[in-house]
Amino acid sequence: MKYAVTLGSAAVAAFAFAIATPTIAAAQPSKCHASYSPCLPIVSDVDCEGGSGNGPVYTGRVTVIGPDDYGLDRDGDGIGCE
Repeated sequence: MKYAVTLGSAAVAAFAFAIATPTIAAAQPSKCHASYSPCLPIVSDVDCEGGSGNGPVYTGRVTVIGPDDYGLDRDGDGIGCE
C-alpha cells in the first residue's frame, strides 16, 4: 500500500510539473530542416562527409522523411549518405 501512495504522489508531481513548465520551445521556429533526421540545418547546401560536395555543411548518414532538398538520398530508399 505504501508503494501505491508513493507512485500516486509521483504521478501528481509529474503532472503538476508538466502543467507549470512553459512551452516556449514549441512556439519557437525550428532551425532544423523538416525532411531529415537527425537534424540538419537550413542552409544553402548540405553534402555527405567524404563525398565530392563543396558544403558548406557536411553530414553522415541521415533518414530522409520528406523532400530531399539537399540531394543526399541518391537511390531514393529513404537513407541519405549511405
